[in-house]
Amino acid sequence: MPNERFPFSAFNFEVQLSIVGAEALGLSTPLCSAEFAECEGLEKTMEPKTVREGGYNTRQIHLVGPVSYGNLTLKRGMTSSIDLWTWFDLATGNTTKRGLLAQGVVLMLDAARHKVLRFALTNCLPIKVKAAALNAKDGMVAVEELQLAYESFTVARDSGAMPENRI
Repeated sequence: MPNERFPFSAFNFEVQLSIVGAEALGLSTPLCSAEFAECEGLEKTMEPKTVREGGYNTRQIHLVGPVSYGNLTLKRGMTSSIDLWTWFDLATGNTTKRGLLAQGVVLMLDAARHKVLRFALTNCLPIKVKAAALNAKDGMVAVEELQLAYESFTVARDSGAMPENRI
């Protein structure tokens, strides 16, 4: 059982995006070999329904309402791999692959790099891909960005090794 007293480090994570039949589309599996430096947007928000009962002016009842999800923003050092760009073009273009979805997993790792938490994202759709800002005077690493919309996600403790067929 993991030690639940110590918080995780924000730099210990892996991201895996898988597309069914990726090789036939010229894409690698997982996309970009999970080489992301930043991951942001794992969030759920519930909008409560508020009801007021007649005669009770000092209170209101909150009922569970619809749940919405954030957009996942992933950033990585730009390389010669164009998998993210190809996926975006396939998913948004006028082809038979329009709307091509991926399944995603974000894994939190502990200090010993053991997988301890799993965020499983369903039906990820690329909504923005952005090249690095190019500026010769800065001398910084070129960073590209991918933004995904996802239908939902679940979070669970991870037992350690991840079977290949779970993505």
